[in-house]
Amino acid sequence: MAPDRKSSRAPSEPAARQAPGERLDEAILRSAPEFNALEVATETGVTIEQARRLWRALGFPEFVGEKAYTAADVKAVATLMSFVDAGAVDFDTAVNLTRGVGQTMARLADWEVSTLVSRVEEMESGAEATGSRIGSALRLIDEVNPPFERLLVYAWRRHLAAAVGRIEAMGAKDEDLHTIDVSVGFADLVSFTALSNTLDRDEIGDLVEVFESRCQDVVARYAGRIIKSLGDSVLFVTSGAEDAVAVAEGIINVIGRDSKMPDVRLGLASGPVVQRLGDIFGPPVNMAARLTQVARRNRLIVDQNTADLLPAEDWESRRLPARPVRGFGLVEPVAVRRR
Repeated sequence: MAPDRKSSRAPSEPAARQAPGERLDEAILRSAPEFNALEVATETGVTIEQARRLWRALGFPEFVGEKAYTAADVKAVATLMSFVDAGAVDFDTAVNLTRGVGQTMARLADWEVSTLVSRVEEMESGAEATGSRIGSALRLIDEVNPPFERLLVYAWRRHLAAAVGRIEAMGAKDEDLHTIDVSVGFADLVSFTALSNTLDRDEIGDLVEVFESRCQDVVARYAGRIIKSLGDSVLFVTSGAEDAVAVAEGIINVIGRDSKMPDVRLGLASGPVVQRLGDIFGPPVNMAARLTQVARRNRLIVDQNTADLLPAEDWESRRLPARPVRGFGLVEPVAVRRR
């Protein structure tokens, strides 16, 4: 299914009389809204409540009685229900998958638009100008979307294969395929809130983009993955403690050692975590986040589990004074370094 806006005009209305936002919507969707929720349900054989659940799972508000849905929306519901009807998954599982698609695509769409806005400005200020930003945006959509759609399918297949491989390589528990043993890292920019109050919007955006992109590069280099980023912090996982420490050292080098960037603090913890909804949960996640709060600037501290996983012939560790860590009581963090 795809989002759309309420529209009372006939599909044949000349483009010149259409609102600019609607022309962009339809250029992307390639169809106009012509069904209400009841008609979608009737066309696909689902109940009205099932149709509404799927729409909410994608992340859109409900339309009551309005012709807000396109032929593509109907086809998407029918496609989804085909593998539910075949018994591959039940409806609740289908809703869960739809929610994952909605959340992921919402962020990707925002990312794509914010990235391409500057390109639209360049086109309108140069020889490629069409006379309006909408005109340039329409042209860019025509040029970018078809190959980008193919890239999406490729990237999804690649990441799906990698996700399955991780479950096997990380030794998912036989009794619960959601549980894996990992090292969890949390990187946090120091005094980001105070700093952001002194920057304009472009500078804040540039700072966050540099931080996230550099962290992504370092994490990928050591076969880890970023679970989520929150602007001034990044949560990542690796399959082993040594890789996690290497990632942490790399982030300190590319962020904390850069005089143009804020300082950074890092905490690592290791142990079993639960994978759900594209996120991870468990004590190691909480511990890694808490350790960043007590770490010194441009320093890494780890929990004892992580220190114990590092080969003693290559690493030396030093227990730091016990300190209160929220949710864990008194904890003795560990500083590690290569021999």
